Amino acid sequence: MSAKKAVDPVARVDFSLFGGAESLTEGRTPRRTTVVSPTPSDDGKTHISPPQDPSDFLWIMTEEPHRSRRMAIMKAHPEVKKLMGYEPLTKYVVFGVVVTQLLVAYLLRNTKPLTPLFLFCVYFIGATANHNLFLAIHEITHNLAFKGIKANKALAVFANFPIGIPYSAAFKRYHLEHHKYLGEDGIDTDLPTRLELICLNNVLGKVFFATFQILFYALRPGFVRTQQLTQWHLVNLVAQLIFDYILVKTCGARSLIYLIASSFFAGSLHPCAGHFIAEHYVWDGLNQETYSYYGPLNVLAYNVGYHNEHHDFPSVPWTRLPALRALAPEFYDTIPSHPSWPMVIVNFIRDPEVGMFARVKRPMKDRDCGSATNAPEAKLMKVHSEMEDSDDSA
Repeated sequence: MSAKKAVDPVARVDFSLFGGAESLTEGRTPRRTTVVSPTPSDDGKTHISPPQDPSDFLWIMTEEPHRSRRMAIMKAHPEVKKLMGYEPLTKYVVFGVVVTQLLVAYLLRNTKPLTPLFLFCVYFIGATANHNLFLAIHEITHNLAFKGIKANKALAVFANFPIGIPYSAAFKRYHLEHHKYLGEDGIDTDLPTRLELICLNNVLGKVFFATFQILFYALRPGFVRTQQLTQWHLVNLVAQLIFDYILVKTCGARSLIYLIASSFFAGSLHPCAGHFIAEHYVWDGLNQETYSYYGPLNVLAYNVGYHNEHHDFPSVPWTRLPALRALAPEFYDTIPSHPSWPMVIVNFIRDPEVGMFARVKRPMKDRDCGSATNAPEAKLMKVHSEMEDSDDSA
């Protein structure tokens, strides 16, 4: 009886006066993802599974889902092959965005970096443009701008100029591994590390990660493992240093500050940057590791929101990803997707059901024997050899 009396006064408090809550125990947070075409097993509104354990990543032993879905779609819709191939429009978009960034950098050459005008241009123009160039390099990495690989690599180096820091050559290798070994611990450097899970698995940690996530994606691979350098790493580095030197000599340091600041905010608390979190973090307790987004921000981002479609068919360029989805709606419209990139960032920070832990991981495999291996270097040499063979064959 005494315990009941102690609880009753709290139960009678009108918690709606403190931000809308009706009680101290509201239950699970609202579902964050939706389904375009609901099914009996998932109406797109209710939770269909319990929350994930926040103390560890979601470790699974099944293969990544994209290979099997790609095979099923090709069997059901063999005409999907017509969507594959390079997109000539890409090079013109890249040229236009690069010229725009250089023009803005030139116009701001005499503007102090901390003035409202400078900061406005950095966030709304520069960050959006450089985010577009990040994703242009992503598109070019899949050799979807030209027929030849060398031409694609050269265009990636050119697209890299307004980013200010050499990036395209290193990204290519890491990203191809991300596709081929999705979620594989020790190879897929898109995955958070155990140290990130320990240090950032709280609201303040998630705010820090969302603010500086571009640095995590840039620096994490070097801590997980390093790449074998190639001539294209050198070309990327030398070309970028020459560009930066000429820019500073002709326009001054403020123009370079504008470009580098644009790159930082492109991967920080920017609406387009929501795709970094939206693509592969696990939401709503689901065991789904890739999510799409079909909203208007895709116009600025090479349709990277069509991310399930992209992982299923990396050889389909950005202009034809909507056609891929329209070709196979029975496969894509039943998969939970995100309704908003900006709200992904907000919900990632405030929702206790998602955080650094919310990623699917698989143990590193030795595909010669089918078991986990303790010799990652041998495995990585094989991976890199396969990629070099692919590059040289085009």
